[in-house]
Amino acid sequence: MDIVIREANTADAPLLAHLTRTCWAGKVAATSSGHHESSDKVAEELNQGGGFILLVDEEPAGSVRWLPVDGETSTWEMRRMGILPAFRGEALSQHLLEAVIHQAQTSGVEELRLGVRTDQPRLVDLYTAYEFELAPELEYAHANPNEPMPHVMRRFLR
Repeated sequence: MDIVIREANTADAPLLAHLTRTCWAGKVAATSSGHHESSDKVAEELNQGGGFILLVDEEPAGSVRWLPVDGETSTWEMRRMGILPAFRGEALSQHLLEAVIHQAQTSGVEELRLGVRTDQPRLVDLYTAYEFELAPELEYAHANPNEPMPHVMRRFLR
């Protein structure tokens, strides 16, 4: 299996929107806004932050994005990480996670944050293994007001 992580650009916005919707189908609650991801929204977020596409044998298999938190260049929020169903079970999301951590470190970012839906508690363990900690004092900025507030996790990089 040949695994490559490449940085996404705005021309990749339709692919990233498709990957997010497909990765999340049947995996993340239908009420999540990721199921309604649009190319325009993805392009906007890529211009403000960035993203990676995971390729397996040259085929897109997953993606992740990040944005500065409240315009702060020293804190990024990881968003929309997912692996297509055909590629699950190979620990491929770890490659995306490691790529974002590395990118943040080389960019001088001091803190990474992410939200974990309360209906996906197993993800807390994954992120804890990468030195993320629950941060109950932080609120998730993109929460659906009709659902339980996601857990916010953070990792300090300095």
